[in-house]
Amino acid sequence: MKKDKTNYKLLLELFLAFFKISPITFGGGFAMIPIMEDVMVEKKKWIEKEKLVDIFAVSQSIPGAIAVNSATFVGYQIAGVPGALAALVGIVLPTFGIILVLGVLLASFQHNIHVQAALQGIRPVVVALIASAAYKMSRVSIVDKISLGIFAICLSSLLLFKNLNLILVIFMGAFVGISIAKVSKVLKQAGAVSQKKVSGEKL
Repeated sequence: MKKDKTNYKLLLELFLAFFKISPITFGGGFAMIPIMEDVMVEKKKWIEKEKLVDIFAVSQSIPGAIAVNSATFVGYQIAGVPGALAALVGIVLPTFGIILVLGVLLASFQHNIHVQAALQGIRPVVVALIASAAYKMSRVSIVDKISLGIFAICLSSLLLFKNLNLILVIFMGAFVGISIAKVSKVLKQAGAVSQKKVSGEKL
């Protein structure tokens, strides 16, 4: 979508969209992925699924909360800097208010049996949301044998080595991707040169 810095209606829609998403993202930014995909890609059609996946990848690899980073990036892609600010305020404001209220009331309900029961019910739902997001992202991220191999190696490494630095894994994935792209380019150029030589010899 073309960025329009004067489209205040779009900015308001962005703010309200993230304002509604923020309070229901139990479990952090990863739980927000399927909800954001449903709103931004399916309903509003503001952004393509592939671009959203790229935004989540970048958001995870830079400092800061993935929910805030993702909202800011998505807002910028849709409506430039004003869109980024609208999305940022929309995603932060409800959470800030909820945390403020919970902080004041924490002492009185943290041991409440009903609250503990509710949290026990919410935790598996969060896992389901993250698993759903991972599956949906895999459909547009794992597109060939090479990407499948990178996924398998990274997943195995993360499961086997619990203290493995996540940033290192991300950078290794980026390094492998760049290396593969360069090798592919060289092979294509070599193939093109060989084809020209063969064509020349035939002539």
